[in-house]
Amino acid sequence: MKSGLLLIAGCLAWFPVFTHAADAVTALNIIRQADDIRSPDQPFRYTVTVNEFKSGENAPVNQQVLDISMRFLKPKDGEQADARSLARFVSPPRDRGKIMLSDGYDLWFYTPELRRPVPISRQQRLIGQISNGDVIVTNFEFAYDSTLQGEVPCGANVCYSLMLTRRSAEVTYPKVNYLVEKGSYRPYKAAYFSLDDKLLKEVWYLGYKLLLGRERPSKIKVTDPRRGSGYSVMEYSDVRFESLPLSRFTKESIQRGGN
Repeated sequence: MKSGLLLIAGCLAWFPVFTHAADAVTALNIIRQADDIRSPDQPFRYTVTVNEFKSGENAPVNQQVLDISMRFLKPKDGEQADARSLARFVSPPRDRGKIMLSDGYDLWFYTPELRRPVPISRQQRLIGQISNGDVIVTNFEFAYDSTLQGEVPCGANVCYSLMLTRRSAEVTYPKVNYLVEKGSYRPYKAAYFSLDDKLLKEVWYLGYKLLLGRERPSKIKVTDPRRGSGYSVMEYSDVRFESLPLSRFTKESIQRGGN
């Protein structure tokens, strides 16, 4: 699921402050440590509740709940990397039984009314400001080349500012300006951009709490300037490690219900 966003956005009022301290830290090390916070290196499962809000309103105008299984494994001991996910739609009731399967950059959708899973786009809107690809974690280390730009203020802290450029056209967003807290390496904010530097989406990592053995964000807020001043919030619950064999992450498996 996502989210890194930030570039020298014309609508973002911040200015990089370059320091010798920043030069001593590599962009790759920052990305790796932030990736480890966003997603553990072993199979896990969680519930994500996506709420869509209109600007100035406290009650959501739309809600969707998904049960998500993730195999997000980095290469080690001679084994290849593995990035797969399975999203089961829990509510609203009309969506129950629908399933999304992600294998690398390929994404399929299945519903009992279909004869077989069909390919879909990661950029297709799911709910509010959230697209299909946003509910699936992206490994920034392998999807993007990164450059450390310097250090900038971020709330009460200082953040490393990184510019990410995608390595393949299969990656959903061409450019990402990514803020990671100095010292803790906690993701703070990200801004996604098009090839011509138009701001597509902004993401804030919020509600850090102890999850799966370390402090991780329990909420992600997403805004999309193309969809007005509203926003969406993804809230994570029932997060746990779980044995998830590869056999669950196949098109044949989701036709049997994906359990």
